[in-house]
Amino acid sequence: MRAAGPLAWVRVVELAGIGPGPFAAMLLADLGADVVRVDRPSGSPLAGDPALDLTNRGKRSVLLDLKAPDGPGLLLDLVERADLLIEGYRPGVAERLGVGPEACLDRNPALVYGRMTGWGQQGPLAATAGHDIDYVALSGVLSMIGPGDGPPAVPVNLLGDYAGGSLYLVVGLLAALQHARATGQGQVVDAAIVDGTAHLATLFWGLLAEGRWQDRRGVNFLDGSAPCYAVYQAGDGGHFAVGALEPRFYAEFARLLELGPDAPGQYDTARWPELRALIATRFASRTGAHWDAVFAGSDACVTRVLTLRQAAQDPHLTARGTYLTRDGVTQPAPAPRFSATPAVLGRPPARPGADTAEVARDWGLPGLDRPTDSPERQPS
Repeated sequence: MRAAGPLAWVRVVELAGIGPGPFAAMLLADLGADVVRVDRPSGSPLAGDPALDLTNRGKRSVLLDLKAPDGPGLLLDLVERADLLIEGYRPGVAERLGVGPEACLDRNPALVYGRMTGWGQQGPLAATAGHDIDYVALSGVLSMIGPGDGPPAVPVNLLGDYAGGSLYLVVGLLAALQHARATGQGQVVDAAIVDGTAHLATLFWGLLAEGRWQDRRGVNFLDGSAPCYAVYQAGDGGHFAVGALEPRFYAEFARLLELGPDAPGQYDTARWPELRALIATRFASRTGAHWDAVFAGSDACVTRVLTLRQAAQDPHLTARGTYLTRDGVTQPAPAPRFSATPAVLGRPPARPGADTAEVARDWGLPGLDRPTDSPERQPS
């Protein structure tokens, strides 16, 4: 059964990988696209329980050995019927397999061919290995995160892989799809995590040029240095995020925290250490439950720092349905939301090869539904 959503008539071929490529394909599936994931018969060395790989939700999986004699041809048969393709190999691998952009666009001139890499298709580092932390480091963004008296803080892999990678790939794919549908001309989308992460920092390049941002940690108003934009610990160990940047919100914050009339000014940078210590002392003097009650419903911009499991139980997020539970597994609901074409949580995570017969039928490819006897070697 086809999913609902604004992309309900878009077909996507995803060449199995890890990280940002699968997440981008999941986002398309969440929005209703028919995503067929092409898995390797040998599987992935990093694979866990496929039933719990939520980035494969909403997809269907076929097994295809691209190093078997008929593998590339079968993939090109899929490509001929697709609107989008996602691959995350190192530069040149898809071409060596016979499924690079030239081969795919020859078969389907309107195809949008999405390439997801860390370093991009060209440049001195293009052929080298890397991970999220490396790309975020090279872009300059990692240097902005963390205290001034310590090393940069690692933002898990959300900032590079998913924000600078997956989301930019999806934006590029959908923009190119608009062009392809208007002109019949497909193209290649080169989505490099290092490019997308650098682009995320556009605001700060402007602030840097204006002299309102310093190119180091621990001295800027949005990097945790300003006492009014920081995290504090309550007396029982819980943490609270304070984002009282605007004067009127800070006034409400100072009133509810009872800082007193003699407290240093909000943007008196020379007295920031004194103000931070005062705020920290006030938070430490009471429990988290006390501060929850004090700031509830206010415009002080104070929010308790929740764990993932706590977030799924939060009254606001529960009221919005931000998290859903399917087959006993709690997970984020599709986002964003659409008034006319609402997206719904589709199929459970695809199990490798489980949907080969179904895809062969639905995409009109009977040759896809037959086993291969050629051992598959993983692309490198």
